[in-house]
Parts: sequence; structure tokens; C-alpha cells
Amino acid sequence: QLQASGGGLVQAGGSLRLSCEVSGGTFSRYTMNWGWFRQVPGKERELVAFIRWNSNTVYADSAKGRFTLSRDNAKDSVYLQMNSLKPEDTAIHYCAVDTSPLTILSGLYDARGYDYWGQGTLVTVSS
Repeated sequence: QLQASGGGLVQAGGSLRLSCEVSGGTFSRYTMNWGWFRQVPGKERELVAFIRWNSNTVYADSAKGRFTLSRDNAKDSVYLQMNSLKPEDTAIHYCAVDTSPLTILSGLYDARGYDYWGQGTLVTVSS
């Protein structure tokens, strides 16, 4: 089970820190790949960033230079620090886990590459 938190309402230019924790299951914390996606009504879920089991991290162009994704294996958690937020960042943000260390890099860009999803946390950025 994944539990996402940290969303809220913030003014443009502000910051939020999203957290996602996994509990239960038999996942190996050292081989999980984590992803953050976001979705607005009427649009497909899109990648924000992912971090692989070896800590290799990839960001969507919209997130580069503003967001930082990190993981804490001891806590089975990841954190998405979002700075310089813009109104276009407004969306429901979802965390996801892929439990296979064999997943190739390209597979993590797509939401279909993940096995488990959190419930989503709403981020609203006002102008």
C-alpha cells in the first residue's frame, strides 16, 4: 500500500514537499523504482519524475531545475520537493512503485510501467 501526502494550496513561486510511503507487501526496498505522476481532468497522467533502485533520477522537462526527488530506503519512502511552483503545476499528484529491478529505463516514463499506486494528493497553485 502506498500513502501519498503533502499536497495543498500554495501561491505561485511557493514550495511544497510531497511524501510517499509504502507499507505492507513483500517489496524489496532496495530494488523498487519510484515514480511521481500528475493528472488534470481530461488529460492523461503524465510523468513528473522517477528514481530508480540505484538512485538514478529522471525529471520531466517541466520539473527540471525546480523539483528534486529523493528516496529514503530505511523509511520505504520518497520525497518530491517542489519549488518555484507555477499555476500549471496544479494537478492531482500520484506516487507509484515498480517492484522489478529489471525494468528498463524507458519503461519508467510510462504510467503502465508501475505496479502499485497511491491515492493521489492534490496540488493547487494560485496565480
